[in-house]
Amino acid sequence: MPEPARPAHTVDALPTADFFGFESLLSLREQRKLGELREFLTAEIAPFATEWWNNAEFPAHILPKLAALELSAPAQRGYSHLFAGLVIAEMTRVDTSIATFFLVHHDLFVEALYGFGSDEQKARLLDDAANLRTTGAFALTEPAHGSDVAGGMETRARRVPGSTGADDDGDDYWILNGAKRWIGNGTFCDYMLVWARDEADGAIRGFIVDARLPGVSRSRIENKIALRTVQNADILFQDVRVAEADRFAGIGSFEDTNELLRGSRIMVAWQAVGQQLAAFDVARQHAVERQQFGRPLAKFQLIQQQLVTMLGNAVASMGMMVRIAQLQQERAADMAQVALAKSYTSARMRETVAMGRSILGGNGIVTDYRMAKIFADAEAIYTYEGSFEINTLIVGRAVTGVSAIV
Repeated sequence: MPEPARPAHTVDALPTADFFGFESLLSLREQRKLGELREFLTAEIAPFATEWWNNAEFPAHILPKLAALELSAPAQRGYSHLFAGLVIAEMTRVDTSIATFFLVHHDLFVEALYGFGSDEQKARLLDDAANLRTTGAFALTEPAHGSDVAGGMETRARRVPGSTGADDDGDDYWILNGAKRWIGNGTFCDYMLVWARDEADGAIRGFIVDARLPGVSRSRIENKIALRTVQNADILFQDVRVAEADRFAGIGSFEDTNELLRGSRIMVAWQAVGQQLAAFDVARQHAVERQQFGRPLAKFQLIQQQLVTMLGNAVASMGMMVRIAQLQQERAADMAQVALAKSYTSARMRETVAMGRSILGGNGIVTDYRMAKIFADAEAIYTYEGSFEINTLIVGRAVTGVSAIV
């Protein structure tokens, strides 16, 4: 006689996708804080995330509650880099779009203020940004330049000496012209960190641009199949006047950009972990509950094999990221190591979510069952913050001494 299916509630008692217990490496304070985040995600995000995704709507109303968790730039608040990574993984596990909003705002815009802002800029902007009273974006990618934006950046900045005329405060200012694309939070942000090439010397500069300035125009990128809740924008700058006080004094080259991109690339690799945790959660629940041929799917050997492969991918990815977090703590994580982490975890993620979608069969292609959303969002993670191919070639250059990129 076939063994009866386990009741659905017993899934909660089974081992989690953190099969090796990496979370136990956190301090008790961090474990409690992660528990607070999970409670918030369960109550405020999980019940509504699919609807937001289907409608391509960003839930601005949740920002005060998200800010109340006091998780902005965790390392700046005394938390470990491992905790910061697990925050992104847990957010992604529930909704990749919310996690993407969080890392764009906090790990790029807010961290830029911490790392490169002047004392005056920090005093003026940091508190509101860290507490989500204002929101930020990171405007680097351009319509014709993604992977090659370091050398191909076309957005230009021209410095103009100040005057003493009646309509001028006498200070120097900058004129920005150009276009940016795929800018997360770009449709609604208050400020954006804009990267541009100085017409005078070709150096890369960074500017804090108020999105309401004359000459700034923004339009939402439509018809996306991934991260639909994220409001990606095309942004045009036409003779936008930016005060010298809003130039990032600490940014003088593209190497400064790399400092930020290394950190955000790590967080996107943590997103690849979170996607796998989510796929495993949904696939296992389905396998235990779904009856076929008079028994649960979980009773079939091929389904168990796929679930174990998914689990192995997730654990291996998490283990790599735990080591990256340790290197961050030692200020020793270099770009090649980070690139390997991003390429490896995103490749395992792609395999994992594909298996999860397969386990759900036809139900795996509709967002009602979550897996379709997980599957689609994985494609964005596979591509952004350095595509799989570019990150692979960064590692290849490191281990051979020869660049195959150019």
